[in-house]
Amino acid sequence: MKTILSFVSILFFIHTQAQSITGFLPADAAKQLQAEYAFDSALSAPHIGTTIKLLSSKPHNLGSVNSKAFADTILNHYKSYGFDAHIETFSVLFPTPKIRLLEMVAPTRYTALLKEPALKEDATSGQENQLPTYNAWSADGDVTAPLVFVNYGLPEDYDKLAELGIDVKGKIVIAKYGHSWRGIKPKVAQEHGALGCIIYSDPMDDGYFQGDVYPKGAFRNEFGVQRGSVMDMPIYPGDPLTPGVGADSSAQRIASHNDAPNLLKIPVLPISYHDAKPLMESLDGAVVPEGWQGALPFTYHIGAGKTQVHLKMEFNWNMVPCYDVIAMIKGAQFPDEWIMRGNHYDAWVNGAGDPISGQAAMLEEAKSIGMLVKTGWQPKRTIIYCSWDGEEPSLIGSTEFVEEHAKDLQQKAILYVNSDGNGRGFLSAGGSHALTPLMDEISKTVIDPQTNISVFERDKANYATNALNVKAKKEALDKSTIELNALGSGSDYSPFLQHLGINTLDLGFGGEDNGGEYHSIYDSYDDYRHFKDPNFVYGVALAKVAGRAVLRMADADALPYDYSVLYKTINKYAIDLMNMITDMREATVIENQLLRQNDYKLASDPTKTYIQPQPKQEVPFIDISPLQNALTSLQKTTDSLSIYMKKNNVAKDEQTNIALSHAEQQLLLPDGLPRRSWYKHSLYAPGFYTGYGVKTLPGIREAIEQRKWQEAQDEITLTAQAIMRLSNYLQSIK
Repeated sequence: MKTILSFVSILFFIHTQAQSITGFLPADAAKQLQAEYAFDSALSAPHIGTTIKLLSSKPHNLGSVNSKAFADTILNHYKSYGFDAHIETFSVLFPTPKIRLLEMVAPTRYTALLKEPALKEDATSGQENQLPTYNAWSADGDVTAPLVFVNYGLPEDYDKLAELGIDVKGKIVIAKYGHSWRGIKPKVAQEHGALGCIIYSDPMDDGYFQGDVYPKGAFRNEFGVQRGSVMDMPIYPGDPLTPGVGADSSAQRIASHNDAPNLLKIPVLPISYHDAKPLMESLDGAVVPEGWQGALPFTYHIGAGKTQVHLKMEFNWNMVPCYDVIAMIKGAQFPDEWIMRGNHYDAWVNGAGDPISGQAAMLEEAKSIGMLVKTGWQPKRTIIYCSWDGEEPSLIGSTEFVEEHAKDLQQKAILYVNSDGNGRGFLSAGGSHALTPLMDEISKTVIDPQTNISVFERDKANYATNALNVKAKKEALDKSTIELNALGSGSDYSPFLQHLGINTLDLGFGGEDNGGEYHSIYDSYDDYRHFKDPNFVYGVALAKVAGRAVLRMADADALPYDYSVLYKTINKYAIDLMNMITDMREATVIENQLLRQNDYKLASDPTKTYIQPQPKQEVPFIDISPLQNALTSLQKTTDSLSIYMKKNNVAKDEQTNIALSHAEQQLLLPDGLPRRSWYKHSLYAPGFYTGYGVKTLPGIREAIEQRKWQEAQDEITLTAQAIMRLSNYLQSIK
């Protein structure tokens, strides 16, 4: 057996001599591939499954009785792998419910159950210390009012209600989960004067309409409820009382949660479709517009009439400890250059899928790196693994860590690699676009465990399969390079990228693991092993992808940044922006023409009230030339830099590596984005009304969307200045 293994190792060694890796000299590339081979060999799918079972064995939300025990367990794992590890503790605000009451008081009475029952098929579903079903950061409140159905509760849904003459001011709204981040729904309701907001999971979206429900199938059963944060994270994430600074013992805090600008002023409650059914069935008034009907077995109506509900919410606004587990392997040559890897471990309940599947894969990476170290290998640069607490309520653990160590991170962090929940299917990769060459090569070397082709080829086939026309299919099949997604929010990369401008990757697998367990008591080991990744092989795939990114950046001779890719990406965003302006201008002209021609005559239906809309202000001339000029400069700089890097041996020039790794920070806006200064990146931010969803060139784009023309012009200038800073910075490297 040893002879066979030795022969295989020799063949592998010979094979690696002919391969190259971007950023590595030939001899170093061979060593790197050997290290990656050893790293891969130490990864174990069964061990990942064991870790998932262990870390989802009990509820462990932020501030819970099990929180510290789980932090200690993870800490001991890191230490056993040879990492220098410690727990960093922050003191943060975290509300838990004291009173939850929802009842229909007219025309009949119904009191909502607000409970998910234990199932015999799910071993952990009936445990003690489970957080009840609620939305964190709801306001305290006791309101009784007519109920109005607002579809998904997005701005365009309220526009449709206005056309129908329905005003939600002084009422309670009920919205479906989906089509946007949950926190947007009460935010928009509050802006329209609603007194409270109820959010329910419609079976159309993740219940019986999609497939068999849990435990027979993967989808949400009638009692399942999606917990979750409704903090206005597009303003700022983290502890709401300490914006911009780490929540340590000396932090200056906002005096009261009622004064925090990112917290709601109305009560919010999530419910199951079991509890939603009698409320929705009771609604009268107009039949809902096209596209609003869900899958409950009756015709949906808008309401605002006879149906009245009573919503009462009261919370314990407690300060709790937040335990971040930080583990380090010190770099042998460049200890002050940090490659960082993170995944949170806190969950709303047991959280086998979200986030323990990703945490288990990350710990498996750490185990394999520890085994490399025990063979005598040492990384050139420091590797830091971070297991975050408090992600679920509002990215608390990562945000407080980033705010506490902002200066060191901006000076020393080369890369942050993030993951979250993981499942079966296709690789999703997003982040800093200058890192495209790194991820392109990695995606072509990691084999998909289900199809035995590279994860890049499987993604490409998936894009082609789902393309809407022949041209799009051909374009998908012709793709030769991975395209990184732009990042919005919703996971722990946000403070690194959007607050500090640190190069970031966000990685994970999914797409064939759909279901309805999200943020419920049924996100359990039993659910995961049946419906998500039964053999835990995609945990290994994630460990390989993320682990290669960490190892290659830790040992590269020349860090593999390509800022010409970033230029091309920004240029696409600018073209899209110009097309948006043109489309908006033409649409405004047409809409106003229709107003004048039709004069919005009252419809023949006397039961409906119509409000005559006011003509929209026409889109004025917007001078985009500062942005175009900055992009022209960036194109020239990145083209010449690419030529310089190829012609000159910069592999041993660590100052060049450091300069390139900090270049993205030039894209930060000194004063941040309008009305949300915490977000400083000029290219990427969560949308003000999309939450998790990204807005590219956000200062400009959102000003135009909100028809704030002078602000749009100002943001064009500021964004152009940021791009010019990047161009000048890169020019100075040569």
